Amino acid sequence: MPENTKAPGKTPDLADPAALQVIAQQNFQKATDLVGRGQQMMLEFWSKEHGQAPLVPDPLGMMTTWTRAWTAMLSDPMKLMEQQQRYMTDALALWQRFLVSDAEKPSVKDKRFASAAWAETPAFDFLRQSYLLTANHVMAAAQGIDGLDAQEKAKAQFLIKQFVDAMSPSNFALTNPDVLKATAETGGTNLLKGLEHLLDDLSAGRMRMTDEKAFEVGRNVAITPGKVVYQNRLFQLIQYAPVTKTVFETPLVIFPPWINKFYILDLTAEKSFIRWCVEQGITVFMVSWKNADESLADATLDTYVEEGMFTAINVVREICETPAVHTIGYCVAGTTLSAALAVLAAKGEAEQVASATFFTAQVDFADAGELKLFVDDAGLDTMERIKGDKPVMDGRYLASTFNLLRSNDLIWNYVVNNYMLGKDYFPFDLLYWNSDATNVPAKWHSDYIQQMYRENLLVVPGAISVGGVPIDLSLVKTPAYIQGGKEDHIAPARSCFKLTKAFSGETRFVLAGSGHIAGVVNPPSSGKYQYWTNEAGADSLEAFVAGAKETKGSWWPDWLAWLTPRSGKQIKARVPGAGKYKAIEDAPGAYVKERI
Repeated sequence: MPENTKAPGKTPDLADPAALQVIAQQNFQKATDLVGRGQQMMLEFWSKEHGQAPLVPDPLGMMTTWTRAWTAMLSDPMKLMEQQQRYMTDALALWQRFLVSDAEKPSVKDKRFASAAWAETPAFDFLRQSYLLTANHVMAAAQGIDGLDAQEKAKAQFLIKQFVDAMSPSNFALTNPDVLKATAETGGTNLLKGLEHLLDDLSAGRMRMTDEKAFEVGRNVAITPGKVVYQNRLFQLIQYAPVTKTVFETPLVIFPPWINKFYILDLTAEKSFIRWCVEQGITVFMVSWKNADESLADATLDTYVEEGMFTAINVVREICETPAVHTIGYCVAGTTLSAALAVLAAKGEAEQVASATFFTAQVDFADAGELKLFVDDAGLDTMERIKGDKPVMDGRYLASTFNLLRSNDLIWNYVVNNYMLGKDYFPFDLLYWNSDATNVPAKWHSDYIQQMYRENLLVVPGAISVGGVPIDLSLVKTPAYIQGGKEDHIAPARSCFKLTKAFSGETRFVLAGSGHIAGVVNPPSSGKYQYWTNEAGADSLEAFVAGAKETKGSWWPDWLAWLTPRSGKQIKARVPGAGKYKAIEDAPGAYVKERI
């Protein structure tokens, strides 16, 4: 064996130039191989997907807003100079702390930089600290923009935050120590695997967040036993099997949002709101909306109220032989439920609904939060371009819009883990549901955006009609339980609270800890979060919070204590399919299994 080489498996002599040359040649060959394989994968992908454009819309008219924002900032040189001076002062102080070895470094709580690798190397520690410092100053400057109206200023701040988040050093391979370490340890195969993930996601038209093969609707999610007992072109109606010998006389009909699948309320046995209700002796019916196709091209608000809600309510009343039902409306379905209640009240038929519960629902969209940034003229133009002449709005666009509201958690986190670190997808039922997008009727979607978010017509008496009946929410006297999420970024708590003032009947408002999903899906067994109540009532959310009582854990028992006194006597448990409407198929039914 030549003296300047080592046996296979042994550490090479790094002081030997010949050995270093061999190592360099091997590393070059590895890099060449990785590039070649990556190019081959890209060629195969584009050959397969030729003619298909990626779904990457610009929903906000970003360039125009961006230009106007920077023009406004530059229009006040003194203010900009003061901001720059504050930044330079803070940046110099940060630099001086790093020059002094024993100086106390500020702690970093941002989970993007939680890995120990960021703190172990001074260069990366300084990089993350300087980025966070710069980000704070940029956002402070955005808060101080003058010369724009409130809507445009909010949009500018949102876009600047998206840019600041995107520029995080954690999102780039060469400035992320975890990615550099993984690349060194795997010889770059992490990047190749990440490219595979990326191409798969481009082919699917969405970013995967979880191992979708680990779940199947009806096998390990949406598994509460029951039967589909009715269906039309718009929905299937599921009646769940009882687990108690007796049940309350008044049944419950749940209307989930049609922009998502219903099984967010039936993820697993431990998390299932449906199963929990059944265990409390409630006869539960679930509306499973159809994943929209051309058969629903003509659907409007009238369709979802009359063919949807009124039909479901009447079928359940017939099955259970009861004069009234309890109802739940989640998110957009809660908005539509409020309109349905107003129609019943106007027609003198309000007694058909014994109570209405609203999960994170809005009727007054004046304070509807960041989603309003997507519904200006530029946003609507983008939606129209995406829709074209198609009868449905692609659910993947809607999902991308919601993900933008929490881009660090729902976009960049997966860019790093899936594409740069090349990690295997982690199985998580909630993310599987989140990825199971639903198409919606294009006309109905456009009408909803225009009438609710743009013109806020639902709270204007008579501005909207259903079946020729003008809607006036003040006519609604149905007892209402209204839940909002303290950290909800889709339906802000302040907006949800306005339901208490829209109706003229008894209302109870509960503020739940967490957000749009976790604030709702919080079973008592989890021991998580908390909720707030205010028995004295309040005229505003701020007044409600000021006088509220905090209770640890789930708000579900509070809702049950409110509902059961309105639920009638105990009767023999009802068997799905044993009444007037026979079983069509087992739950969860066919509609919920339709995927984009």
